[in-house]
Amino acid sequence: MANIGYARVSTTDQTHALQTDALNAAGCSRIFQDTISGAKFERKGLESLLEYAREGDTVVVWRLDRLGRSLKDLIEIVQALEARSIGFRSLTESIDTTTPGGKLIFHVFGALAEFEREIIKQRVNAGLASARERGRIGGRPKAATPAKITAVEAMRAAGGSSVDEICKAVGISRATYFRVPR
Repeated sequence: MANIGYARVSTTDQTHALQTDALNAAGCSRIFQDTISGAKFERKGLESLLEYAREGDTVVVWRLDRLGRSLKDLIEIVQALEARSIGFRSLTESIDTTTPGGKLIFHVFGALAEFEREIIKQRVNAGLASARERGRIGGRPKAATPAKITAVEAMRAAGGSSVDEICKAVGISRATYFRVPR
């Protein structure tokens, strides 16, 4: 049963020193690090930490935002740790899922995040319904308009033009050209 630290900074201009000092003071026997934006999906240090951690260990971070890209991501990571009987501690926010109070706080965060996702989904659906009522369909405009299809068909029938010449003249891509029915 060990405390395992995770430190992440977003750019090479930043240093891990503040985080690693705090993690060492918290008794972490090993610290994994990443120098990458939290928005990136592939974080080698975090992946190594998750492989290294064993049942009974506690993953420690300096601050919650160092671990997850979003609240949803953070909750998923902590739930995955919990499923493997691995605790989680955030030093700055004083959250410790190895205690009943820490679990409660973390589950409240999870419930709030789920509530927020549902509210956003409702707003998006209401906005889409309102736009449809005003006649807006949405999505990307079609590249192959009826006028462009007619032009492609006419140039094909006339012959003498290559695919690239037709695409350039009509203003479409090769992929769009080949989607125009023959």
